[in-house]
Amino acid sequence: MALTDTKIKQSQPKEKPYRISDAKGLYIEIHPNGSKYWRLKYRFAGKEKRLALGVYPRVTLKDARKACNLAKEQLEQGIDPSQAKKAKKVEQAQAQENNLEAIAREWQKQQTVKWSESYAAKVLRSLESNLFPYVGTLPIDQITPPHLLSVLRRVENRGAVESAHRLKQIVGQVLRYAVATGRAERDISADLKGALRPHQKKHFPAITEPTEVGRLLNMIDAYEGTVTVRAALKLAPLVFVRPKELRYAEWSEIDFEKAEWRIPAEKMKMGVDHIVPLSRQALAILSEQKLLTGNWQYVFPSARSPRRPMSDNAVLSAFRNMGISKEQMTGHGFRAMARTILDEVLGERVELIEHQLAHAVKDTLGRAYNRTTHLPQRHKMMQRWADYLDQLKLEASSSNVVLHPTAMRG
Repeated sequence: MALTDTKIKQSQPKEKPYRISDAKGLYIEIHPNGSKYWRLKYRFAGKEKRLALGVYPRVTLKDARKACNLAKEQLEQGIDPSQAKKAKKVEQAQAQENNLEAIAREWQKQQTVKWSESYAAKVLRSLESNLFPYVGTLPIDQITPPHLLSVLRRVENRGAVESAHRLKQIVGQVLRYAVATGRAERDISADLKGALRPHQKKHFPAITEPTEVGRLLNMIDAYEGTVTVRAALKLAPLVFVRPKELRYAEWSEIDFEKAEWRIPAEKMKMGVDHIVPLSRQALAILSEQKLLTGNWQYVFPSARSPRRPMSDNAVLSAFRNMGISKEQMTGHGFRAMARTILDEVLGERVELIEHQLAHAVKDTLGRAYNRTTHLPQRHKMMQRWADYLDQLKLEASSSNVVLHPTAMRG
């Protein structure tokens, strides 16, 4: 007699498991704990076998009968339903491993060995916010250019054109990783060339005209804020590191004997150790600051807690207090200042400047330079730069003093 939902619901557990049959070998098995499991009894290659079809009521009577009929069709085609079910599970697991999100996370994790912690987190946040919710579950080899474009359009349409281009570049790297690991045929992001609105790269506001630089440096020297903020402001143009790298400077990284500041890879944007040669002027600023904060971890600790680094807003507030607007100068602006003047005024070698800016620099064979490359020359360049800044301050404070950068060569 065929099963009904009423009969299944009314069936009560007993001391031992028992079965209630339906038809075509389909039956439900009631366990002592009250669980009810669908099973199919069938024969394949002369052997009696069982196929699990799910748990009632999640799998309804109607669903179980459909699964039973599918299994019978497979048997007619010479297919073992149990083996077909196992093969489908393997296929689904592989599809899950090879979807875009899984591969992107795998790629991002691999890249963290050469990225800073903050940059790695930034990339992951972008993927989690802008990519995974829309195409993350798709097998990577089934993603088409229109799929990808629709995701990028979402970012572009909210006005974040630069972010859309950056996301496209990241996805391209993920796809190339998938190609290299044999899980995709090609990088389809290349098909979207020209599909997004062009964006103009924004540069951080910076003062790069030598006369104005001299005036700025004199304003910093006269700044009446806290001693620590003034020291950070005075050191910033001499080392031209990124603002966060300056704020997180630790005394353990400063080598006064070698006149070097060695920043570990985990603090750098590109995840590579960086050496900053320290001029006499930089060492003098640090020596004075050491008297104030030398017993703490950070060179420039927060005013609220010496256990934390100075806030990012400290330098920006100092500029505003000096009457310098955000359209004129930011903490990042010291990098553009150094890059421009070292090249265009002092005539330093571009590869030395770029290396000191911690940009990716490669030799003629395409190999990345290590942190100690050209270190003696960089020491000389940083001292020459510091001496030149002193001259700019002198020029700005006295109209009777006129010096030329060529006087600094030697």
